[in-house]
Amino acid sequence: MRYIITEFIGTFALIFFGCGTIIFMGEQLGLLGISLAFGLTVLCIAYAFGPISGAHLNPAVSIGALISGRILLREFFQYVIAQISGALFAVFILYLIGGDVAMAVTVPGTFGIGSALTYEIIATFLFVTIILSVTQDKNNLLAGVAIGIALVVVHLTGINVSGASVNPVRTLATNIFNPDALGIIWLYFLGPLLGGVIAGLAHRMGLGVQS
Repeated sequence: MRYIITEFIGTFALIFFGCGTIIFMGEQLGLLGISLAFGLTVLCIAYAFGPISGAHLNPAVSIGALISGRILLREFFQYVIAQISGALFAVFILYLIGGDVAMAVTVPGTFGIGSALTYEIIATFLFVTIILSVTQDKNNLLAGVAIGIALVVVHLTGINVSGASVNPVRTLATNIFNPDALGIIWLYFLGPLLGGVIAGLAHRMGLGVQS
């Protein structure tokens, strides 16, 4: 039960601070500030809740953990439900505060849908591969740092390509506030989940640090 609660809180924090930065401070901080907001939040949550739940905060990470054999199918669904709930609650609170949640939607950039989908698959694969590798050793004190930095880089590279979601619940939670962005949600489920599956398979076959 503890891992479900921490996944809810951790995903809430990721969306609240990450998307909150876009909504309230995006113009002042720019792409670097937004990238740091997402990455630093994940870094902090990794150390706060990693020992309890692994701090997935993302169905793509959870499906990678499932495929690699770290969690059971029942646990996977519990993780995803907690993540969806945390993300939706975060954007609801942002909306109550007065934020225009539609500002934080993820949509393909000027490079098109194909480029956005390709980026989401590749970036998620690499991100989840890093997570599975650096967390293999539970005594790795720098795991959270590596994960946080990786997410910063994912955003710096991909915000203008796909919005750098690499997380289905991040896109689901924000895009439901903009009817024009609802039709593209499939991309942000397909891309990250496929990337997570590939990462899980690769890790299961021996890619990355093994215990």
